[in-house]
Amino acid sequence: MPEPTKKDETPNAQPEVWSLGEGQLPEDLDKPIDTPPLSTLLIEKPQGGSITVGEDITFVAKVEAKDLLRKPTIKWFKGKWMDLASKTGKHLQLKETFDRFTKIHTFEMHIIKAKDNYAGNYRCEVTYKDKFDSCAFDLEVKEVEQMSQNVDIRSAFKRSSEGQEDAGELDFSGLLKHREPKQEEAPDVDVWEILKSARPDEYEKIAFNYGITDLRGLLKRLKKTKKEEKKSEAFAKKLDPAYQVDKGGKIRFVVDLADPTVELKWYKNGQEIRPTPKYVKYIFEHKGTQRIMIVNNCVLNDDAAYSVSAGDEKCTTELFVKELPVKIVKDIEAVKTTVNERIELECEVSEEGAQVKWMKNGVEVPTGVRSRYRVKSEGTKHWLIIDDASKDDTGTYSLMATGGNTEARVQVDLKPLKILQDLQNVTVMLGQPLKLHCEINPGNVPGRWYRNGQLIQPNDRINILHRAKNHRLEIESSSIHDSGDYTFVPEGYTQSLCAKIHVIDPPKVHLDSLNVPDNTVVIVAGTKLRLEIPISGEPAPRVVWMKGERVILDSGNRVRAETFADQTCFTIEVTEREDTGNYKIVLQNEAGEDTGSVRVKVVDIPDPPEAPLVPAVGGDWCSMTWDPPLYDGGSPILGYFIERKKKQSSRWMRLNFDLNKEATFEPKKMIEGVPYEVRVFAVNAIGVSKPSEPSKAFVPLAVTSEPTMLVVDDVTDTTVTMKWRPPETIGAAGLDGYLVEYCVEGTDDWIVANKGLTEKTKYTITGLPPESKILVRVRAINAAGASTPRTLQHSILVKEVIEPPKIRIPRHLKQTCIRRVGEAVNLVVPFMGKPRPKVSWLKEGNAIDPTHVSIRNTECDSIIFIRKADRNHSGKYEMTVKVENHEDTAIIDIQIVDLPGPPQYVKIEEVWGENVALDWTPPKDNGNAPITGYTIQKADKKTMEWYTCVEHYHRTCITISELVVGNEYYFRIYSENMCGLSECATQTKDSALIVKEGMNLKNPEYTDHDFKEPPKFTQPLINTFAIAGYNATLNCSVRANPRPKVIWMKNKIAIIDDPRYRMFSNQGVCSLEIRKPNPYDGGTYSCKAINDLGEAQVECKLEVKGGFTFYELMQRGVPLHLIDKYMNEAKNVEAEK
Repeated sequence: MPEPTKKDETPNAQPEVWSLGEGQLPEDLDKPIDTPPLSTLLIEKPQGGSITVGEDITFVAKVEAKDLLRKPTIKWFKGKWMDLASKTGKHLQLKETFDRFTKIHTFEMHIIKAKDNYAGNYRCEVTYKDKFDSCAFDLEVKEVEQMSQNVDIRSAFKRSSEGQEDAGELDFSGLLKHREPKQEEAPDVDVWEILKSARPDEYEKIAFNYGITDLRGLLKRLKKTKKEEKKSEAFAKKLDPAYQVDKGGKIRFVVDLADPTVELKWYKNGQEIRPTPKYVKYIFEHKGTQRIMIVNNCVLNDDAAYSVSAGDEKCTTELFVKELPVKIVKDIEAVKTTVNERIELECEVSEEGAQVKWMKNGVEVPTGVRSRYRVKSEGTKHWLIIDDASKDDTGTYSLMATGGNTEARVQVDLKPLKILQDLQNVTVMLGQPLKLHCEINPGNVPGRWYRNGQLIQPNDRINILHRAKNHRLEIESSSIHDSGDYTFVPEGYTQSLCAKIHVIDPPKVHLDSLNVPDNTVVIVAGTKLRLEIPISGEPAPRVVWMKGERVILDSGNRVRAETFADQTCFTIEVTEREDTGNYKIVLQNEAGEDTGSVRVKVVDIPDPPEAPLVPAVGGDWCSMTWDPPLYDGGSPILGYFIERKKKQSSRWMRLNFDLNKEATFEPKKMIEGVPYEVRVFAVNAIGVSKPSEPSKAFVPLAVTSEPTMLVVDDVTDTTVTMKWRPPETIGAAGLDGYLVEYCVEGTDDWIVANKGLTEKTKYTITGLPPESKILVRVRAINAAGASTPRTLQHSILVKEVIEPPKIRIPRHLKQTCIRRVGEAVNLVVPFMGKPRPKVSWLKEGNAIDPTHVSIRNTECDSIIFIRKADRNHSGKYEMTVKVENHEDTAIIDIQIVDLPGPPQYVKIEEVWGENVALDWTPPKDNGNAPITGYTIQKADKKTMEWYTCVEHYHRTCITISELVVGNEYYFRIYSENMCGLSECATQTKDSALIVKEGMNLKNPEYTDHDFKEPPKFTQPLINTFAIAGYNATLNCSVRANPRPKVIWMKNKIAIIDDPRYRMFSNQGVCSLEIRKPNPYDGGTYSCKAINDLGEAQVECKLEVKGGFTFYELMQRGVPLHLIDKYMNEAKNVEAEK
C-alpha cells in the first residue's frame, strides 16, 4: 500500500491525531466522563491498566455477601455488547472465589499474552434479584516497537478473522459467520486523507467501506501517541511528522538543537546522507542552533523516510513526493477501415516518458509478445498499432493518463462479397461419390459448411477444400444420412450459399428377419399376430399388403397393415381360423420395385364340453359325468380339468391339477348344506378350452343326530310334559323342529302327539287315559329327513303327584317393609305346590279392599301392589297358600311413614347472662316413625333472620349460650324423624332480652339502614376443563339484598329440571354440579342473579375431555340430532390433529 500523502506543515502546527469513536471528535475524548452513581453491590471495582503486547494483566471485582442469600451473577463485557463468557480460552480466563470468613465474593478476569487488538473499553456487571451494579474500565496495550510507516493501516487495524490462530478471543469477528481467510490486497486509496477531511459522523461508514474494523483503536492509538511524547534533551524542536513536495521542487528539513555542539547525522531509509561537493542534490546549512537539510529537484525516489540523530536521540519524518498529473495534449482520432488493413492510433501527452494506459471498451489492451496490439512511444507521443485488422477490432479505444483521458471510435467493416459460382442441387444413388463446389470473391475468406443447420466437420469420409476463390465439399460414398439442405457460410458475412442433396435407393423386403421355415408363421387362434418385416429404400417406398386379390388397409380394426420408416408391420388383433393363408408384400419407389410372400397358419383350442350331470349327492360328496366336446381344435383331447364353486360365490376352485383322462369325476370335501355348481374344461396340445356351462345346483345334506337328555317334566291325570335338549350334531341343513310320538306300553303303535313340528324343547301330551302307562320318543327333523329317535327308557304312569305348598319369603320381606307416603309398594312373594295352590290375603285379620290394594296371583308367586301409599296402608298382611288339605302361611309387615309434626309447645324457662333455657313437648304426630331429634334455631328481633344453633338434638330441653348482650332473641324448634324435618316449626311466644348484670340497658333509637342493593358477583366463574365421566362443579359468589333468584344457563338456554345438573346456593355462594359429563356437556355456562333492583350475569367456558361411543350417548338419553352434531365435531377434531 502506498504511504498516505500528507501536506506540508508549518513548524508551529500541531500534528493531527485520530482516535476511534462512533461519530466522536478526537478532542471529545479528553472531556470528563460523568461519574456513575455509587455502587450498591461492588465493594472493590476493577481499575483500568496499561500493558505492553505479550504481557499479562488481571482485573479484580469484589462483592460483599453478608446480606445476600445466594451468589450474585457477574458478567464481563468488551465494548457495548460482547459477552466475554463465550471467549474464554488460552488468552482469557475467568475465576471466582469466596472467603467464608470475610463473606466476600472475588471475581477475576485474567488476560494472558495480550495483543494490540485487546485494547478498548471493558465493563463489569453484577446482578442479584432486583439489585444491579456495573463498572467500566479501559485497557491500553502498547506496541513493543513503533509501527513502521509503510504498514497498511487497514490491515493494521483489522481484527483477527475466525478460523485463524487467535480467532474468537476478545474479537467481534468471533460472532460472525465462518469465512476462509483471504489474502489482503494492497490498498490503493489514502485512508488518512479521507479520515482527515471527513466529518466525525462519517467515521464508521469510511471504516466499513475500507475494511477497518478497529477504527476506535486506530484513533485512540494516534491520540495516545501524542500524549506520550516526551520532552527531548537533544532537540529543542524536532522534525515535523511528515512533509510533502511536488515533483521537481525542493524541500527543507529543519531541526533546532538544544546543544549546538552535538554531532548531527542525516539518514534516508536508514542510509546516512553524506554531502558531496560535485552533487548539489542535498544542501546542509547551519543557522545558530538550527540545522537545515535542503533536497533539490525532488523525484519519486526521494519519497522515503528521513531521520536525523543527535547523539543517542533520533527523530524521524516522512517525505511524500507529489507527482504532477500528465495531461492530454492531442486527442485520438476516430478510424474507419476494412478488414486486413493497418490501424494506427496516435496521442500526445504533456510529459515525456509518462506512464499511460490504452483501453478498449473499458478493458486494458494486452500488449504482450503474442498480442495483436503493439504500443510505441517517442517523446511525448504514444501510438497503438494493429497490423492486420479484423471485425473484432471494432470498438471504443481510449488512453488514460493521470491528468485526463481521450477516446475515439474504431470501425472495421467487411469487404463486399461477390458470388462467382453458386451451389447446385444434386441427386445421387446410394454409395456413389458426392461433390459440391462454389466460387466467391474475395478469395482469402474462409467459410463453414452446414447440413440441415448442423456444422459439418471433416473426417475420413468427408473432405473440405479451400483454394483461393474455390470451396469444395467431397463425400467418397454417399449414405441416406447425407440427404438434406447444405449451406456454405463465408466467415464474417451474412450471405450464404444453399443447395439440396437427394440420395435415392431401390426398395427391398428383408423376409429373412422372420427366422421361420418356408416363411410360414404358426399362430394360436385368439392371440395377437404382429409381423415386423424390415424394408429399405430411399425415398421411403410405398408398401401394399394383399391376401389373394384383397388389399389390406392400414385403417382396419382387426386386420391392418402399417408402414414405418424402416419396416412394415402386419397386425391381426385376434386371430381366427379364417385368417390362415398366403399374404403378399409389394414395395415401390422411384428407384424400383420388390415383392415378398408370407404364409400364416392358425391353430385353435377345443370347444367346451356340454354341461356336466350330477346323478348322486352325499353329505360332502357328489358324482358327475359329461360328454367330450364336438370340436377338438384340430388336436386330440388330452384330458379334462374340473372346477366347482358355491352358488352364491363367483370364485371357481380347481379340483384336479393332473389331467383327468375319463369323462367322470367324484368331487369331495364339500360343505354340507351349501349349494354347489361344477363345470369342465377340455385340454388339447394347443391349450385349455372355455369352461362348459355350470351344472344344475345341488346341495350336500345329512340328517341331524338324535335329541339328548329326554326327561319327564310334569305329569297330571290326563297330560304328560316332556323336556329334552337339542341334538349334539345338527348339520348344515339346520333344524326345522321336533316330532313327539308315544305308544301305550305293550303295543308298537306309535302315535304322533304333535300334528305340526314344534321348535321348542318342551311339549305336553294331552288327552291321555288316566292311570295308563305310555312310552315316549322324540325325533329331530330337517331338510334331509328325520333323525334317529330318542326314546325314554321307562314307561310313564299318567297320574298327578301332590306337592305340599310352601311360601318362600324373600330375605328383605322378613323385616318390616318401610315406604314413604306417596311411594309405590310392589312386593313379589314366590311359593311352591302342586297342583296349583289357592292364595288368599288378610290385613289385620280382615279382607283386603281391592280398590286400595291390588293383588295378582300366578302359578308360582303372588304380587301385592299399592300405587300410592298412605299411612292407612300400614299394618300386618297375612298370606295363605293352600293345596287340598295342605296350607302354608306368612306375615308381611308394611309401615308407611311421613314427616312429623312440630313440637306442641315451646317456652323460655329462664334467661341469665348470655344464656337462655328452653323447654318443649314432643310433637303430637310423629309421622308413624320414632322422633330421632330436634333442630333449634334463633333469630334476632331486629332482622328476624333465622340461624341454626343445634341439629339432631335428642332431649326436650336445652340451654342456648354465647348470645350477644343487648340483642333480643326468638327461638323455634323443628321435629325430625327418618323422613326428615317437620314442615313447620313451633316458635316461642315471648322473646329473650340479653342484658348485662347490674346495668340497665337503655335501647337507643336508630334509623334503619337501607341494606338493599342490586346483584353483584364478587367471585366470577372461571374457565374449567373436565374429564368425561367424572363430576364437575362450577362456583361463583354473588351479593344482593333482597335475596336474588339465581338462574343457570348453558349456551344461553336455562337449565330447568334436568337430572344431570344439581344447583346449590348457600350464603351467596352459587354452585352448579354436572354429573358425569360427556363432550356434549361442553359449552358456555352462565349464572344470572335477579332481584327487584336489577340483575347481573357471569359466564365461563367448560371443555370436557374424553368421549363416548354412540351407544353410550343413547343410553344417557342424549337426543339423536345432538349425538350427530357431537360425532361430527369429534371427527373434525381428530382430522385436525
